[in-house]
Amino acid sequence: MVLLCQKTMLSTLVSTLLLGLFVVSCVAELQRFEHAAKPDGSLSFLAVGDWGRRGLYNQSEVALQMGIIGEKLDVDFIISTGDNFYDNGLKGVDDPAFHESFTDIYTAPSLQKQWYSVLGNHDYRGNVEAQLSPILTKMDSRWLCLRSFILNAGPEMAEFFFVDTTPFVRTYFTHPEEQVYDWKGVLPRKNYIKNLLMELDLALRESNAQWKIVVGHHTIKSAGNHGNTHELAKHLLPILQAYDVDFYINGHDHCLEHISSTESPIQFLTSGGGSKAWRGDVSWWNPQEMKFYHDGQGFMSVQMTRTEVDATFYDVFGNVMHKWITSKQLSSAI
Repeated sequence: MVLLCQKTMLSTLVSTLLLGLFVVSCVAELQRFEHAAKPDGSLSFLAVGDWGRRGLYNQSEVALQMGIIGEKLDVDFIISTGDNFYDNGLKGVDDPAFHESFTDIYTAPSLQKQWYSVLGNHDYRGNVEAQLSPILTKMDSRWLCLRSFILNAGPEMAEFFFVDTTPFVRTYFTHPEEQVYDWKGVLPRKNYIKNLLMELDLALRESNAQWKIVVGHHTIKSAGNHGNTHELAKHLLPILQAYDVDFYINGHDHCLEHISSTESPIQFLTSGGGSKAWRGDVSWWNPQEMKFYHDGQGFMSVQMTRTEVDATFYDVFGNVMHKWITSKQLSSAI
């Protein structure tokens, strides 16, 4: 009863803060996509991030193992957690990096599935509209990249909320150093973030999915090089907590990581080992929360049913590094 009251208070507080911050006459809804589950009702996917280096830094080796695991699990789709093209995104829709870092690398039959991708900070250093362009989808039908969107899988077994996290990070605007970012479609920044948070809040509030998964490029909690993203902890995390999000999947830190927070049931899963990794770059973290950390290349798989989720991390050789299974009862809404 106490827990229920606390959750109700948190949800009310978030809604009040949102209403206080955002005086908007109407809220645009995030674009939605549907992806069917397998005939038996299950769903499986891979997640990889920080990969686009024309096969270098073991990107090709990771892709090879993704293909092997993808075939074994008969994956339904692949999630990219951003930083899709290094170092500075795509120059345009005709940039050869699209083929050299994506089409020509992920060639396994099991990876010829839909890719659902978000943008990372390195993608914002190029032509953002190029990555979002349907022209790329005509070149390679697997490619789907939007700033923020929703994927309903099941249906209503799982909902994935893809969030454009780069504009949240203030230093990209105030201290870009020598980097040039493409902020078309984002400025004014405060309005962009406010509208996005309202759209996400509304979508999560109305969701009847058994599992709720939020995907973004930047970390919320991480012991890696970049560490916690304070802007996301301040603005995004309270919404995730208020609406019982199960998982937050991200990249940005070039590692594989699983943090189980003592503050909420949310599992924080980092899959940013698609190519170049940062060996030995890890900070101390509460061992009660840190379930797994690997400072090398690799990727993650997730197998889902309505009542169980199996998340597994693999290294560059396809070895299982960490496996975590959780279950829940069917919700009354299903």
